[in-house]
Amino acid sequence: MTPALRKLRLEHGGRDLLVLLPGAGMGPEDFVTAGFFATTRTRAPGLDLCAVDLGPDSISSGQALPAVSREILEPARARYARVWLGGISLGGLLALCQAADHPHSVDGLCLLAPYPGSRLTQGAIREAGGLANWKATAEQLADPEFRVWHWLKAPPADCPVYVGYGTEDRFADGMAQIADCFPPASRCTVPGGHDWPAWQLLWEDFLASGHFSA
Repeated sequence: MTPALRKLRLEHGGRDLLVLLPGAGMGPEDFVTAGFFATTRTRAPGLDLCAVDLGPDSISSGQALPAVSREILEPARARYARVWLGGISLGGLLALCQAADHPHSVDGLCLLAPYPGSRLTQGAIREAGGLANWKATAEQLADPEFRVWHWLKAPPADCPVYVGYGTEDRFADGMAQIADCFPPASRCTVPGGHDWPAWQLLWEDFLASGHFSA
């Protein structure tokens, strides 16, 4: 029997829930240490949080997102007005994977420095002349990263998205391509790299975006 996901929650009566997926090598405690929970408590009383521990084995086996959906997203439907999914780096890519494969499972996305995928994925799109010219093959659509980029060609207009990254992030070029798939009001850049100081600034900007109220 697959063990239940380990979770850390902030529950203060919010109307909305945001499920946070960590990046590679991170755990849910990192969101707490970085002040995400404390900032949310004071600045976004309309938002509850659930940070999840995703082990590398469950990610590589493809079991991570089904577990998140089964244990968190689906039950939250009965309790919250909206259920958002977000993450940092690899967690951001996984949030996009969920939205691409199950578009009605989430009501919004918070993507902080979302990892744009492997060099193989990025290279294939670049060689096609960019996302607008790229046509996914059946073989590519069997890969979750390519399915994300296929979804990004025409993301649903009714799904609110926040996407931000540091201007000095080593993956900034690919993140800019993700951001360009959404309206300008959905995008944010801050000084910094692929690190917590930049992500903390982005988190504060996301909470100030007006999506959540008491």
